[in-house]
Amino acid sequence: MTTQRVTFKTLLEILFVSTRLGLTSFGGPVAHLGYFHEEYVRRRKWMDEKAYADLVALCQFLPGPASSQVGIGIGIVRGGILGGITSFIGFTTPSVVALILFALLLSGLDVSDAGWLYGLKVVAVAIVAHAILGMASKLTPDTKTRTIAFFALAGVLLWQTTFSQVLFILLAALAGFLLFKPDHLDAKSSAFPISKRLGAVLLSIFGALLVILPILRETFENQTIALFDSFYRAGALVFGGGHVVLPLLERELVPAGFLSEEAFLAGYGAAQAVPGPLFTFASYLGTVINGVPGGILATVAIFLPAFLLILGALPFWDALRHNPKVAGALIGVNAAVVGILIAAFYSPIFTSTVNDAVDFVFAAFLFVMIAYWKLPPWALVIAGVLGGTLINLM
Repeated sequence: MTTQRVTFKTLLEILFVSTRLGLTSFGGPVAHLGYFHEEYVRRRKWMDEKAYADLVALCQFLPGPASSQVGIGIGIVRGGILGGITSFIGFTTPSVVALILFALLLSGLDVSDAGWLYGLKVVAVAIVAHAILGMASKLTPDTKTRTIAFFALAGVLLWQTTFSQVLFILLAALAGFLLFKPDHLDAKSSAFPISKRLGAVLLSIFGALLVILPILRETFENQTIALFDSFYRAGALVFGGGHVVLPLLERELVPAGFLSEEAFLAGYGAAQAVPGPLFTFASYLGTVINGVPGGILATVAIFLPAFLLILGALPFWDALRHNPKVAGALIGVNAAVVGILIAAFYSPIFTSTVNDAVDFVFAAFLFVMIAYWKLPPWALVIAGVLGGTLINLM
């Protein structure tokens, strides 16, 4: 793939197309990839099938919002780093604006006893349970990976500190490095217009922030640093997209007193109803905590790892995925992430929402809707709001 001269017209075209997708792409990361394929590969032919499949494989391989990273990668291919930034802005801005406005609207209301809010909390239980089960079936297929997941689950539940998640991720990488030697690795190759030197610098920044931010948080009692650390870590450690970032963010923010459980889950329900990446849920959370500046800070923090990883990994992708030891380490990391998410799902998501048989049956019904009837998340939001309101009136 050759590097091309980037013009203002090219960037404007990227912005127009990505914004249109940001306004119309409902359905979560898998649906987004389908929209991208139709628009960028079939209609506009900005990439061929092989290059697109290669890019999707890389973004599934990395933590963070996969569909957003694919969009950034397509922008890079089309218009260099500026093209990647432009593509991200276009795809992400509509949902960021919608969720910041929702947060500002909600801030003036007392919703602590609202039936619709109870319904949204139960919706979150069903959606996150479904997402974690889907991840577990793919990322913990055997005894070794399930064992790694269990020890990560036990570790983060029994030893809840700022550093525990990062520590168990690193231990899982070491276990994967020692235990797994994949035999069948993708033999396809491609090239992207980013130098290896720049890639190495960006990957170093990604790793340094993951280690330094928790240290700064413990050293200085500063809300801005604490929020940036929480959102950055969530964006850096989540595999599988926006649904599974919920328990990590809830564990980071609600027990620390940044916002209430009710306000947290109200925003998550709203995030199901807007197009674009679900990671923009962070925009809502930041706004509730510290107004519009907080919303912008949270948005930057949660998406920054995605930028650093996709830009940093592109020039090394072929070497990484063809190295059995690196691939083995990532198998261990993926398994640990499943365990961490199950732990966070148990407490506080499940324990704070499902308190009796009615709650459990309601959650089970919503789970059937998404898992077996294959209904979209927005349908669950409607059912949750209506069901929660009716139950609250009984």
